[in-house]
Amino acid sequence: MVKNWLITITVATALVGGAVQASEGHQAAAPQVGDPKAGEAKANGVCIACHGPQGNSIVPLWPKLAGQHPEYIVKQLMDFKAGRRANEQMTPMAMPLTDQEVLDLAAYYATQPKTPGAADPALASKGESIYRWGNPDTGVPACSGCHGPAGQGQSLAKFPRISAQHADYTKQTLEHFRGALRANDPNGMMRGAAARLSDQEIAAVSQYIQGLNK
Repeated sequence: MVKNWLITITVATALVGGAVQASEGHQAAAPQVGDPKAGEAKANGVCIACHGPQGNSIVPLWPKLAGQHPEYIVKQLMDFKAGRRANEQMTPMAMPLTDQEVLDLAAYYATQPKTPGAADPALASKGESIYRWGNPDTGVPACSGCHGPAGQGQSLAKFPRISAQHADYTKQTLEHFRGALRANDPNGMMRGAAARLSDQEIAAVSQYIQGLNK
C-alpha cells in the first residue's frame, strides 16, 4: 500500500513540477485571461442545452462544469478542437470556438457553484477505499493522490476537480480510459490507472465521487 501511494505521489509531483517550470520559463509572455461575462453569454447560447444552467447538467451522462479549474476546461476544449479528444457531441461544438471564447467559457464556469451530489450507500464504502487507498493487490493507485482527498484536483497540473461529479459520467469516463477510447491524459496516467480497475470498482468509486461535496 505504501509503495503504491508513493508511486502515485511521485508521478503527481513530477507533473506539477514540470508545469511550474514551464510556467516560469514563459514569464515574459502576457497571461491569457478569459472574460466571465463573455463566457456566460456564450455558455447560455451554446452550452446550456447539455451542461445545464451555470454548468450544472441535468443529464447524468453529461458532466457538470461548474467550479471546474479553468486550466482543465481550456485543455479539454483545445483537445476537442485539435482532435486529441473525440466526442460526437462535443467535437462539432468545440471546433468553431475561438481561442478567446475558450478562455471566456473556462473563466465563466470556474466561478459557478456546483450542485451537490449523493452517493449510493451500498457502494460508497468500497468506493472510498479505492479513492483513498487504491488497490495494492492489483496496482490501482489512489485517486486522492492526484485529485486530492476532497476531489478538488490541482489546477496547475490540470488535474480536474471531480467532487460531486455525476456518477454516470465518471463511470463512463473511467471505462473510456480503460478501453483507450480516450487518450488525452498526460503521460497516460488515467489509462494506466483505469486499466486495472474492475467493473465493480469503477461503479463504486464513481458513486463515492458523486457524494464528495466539500
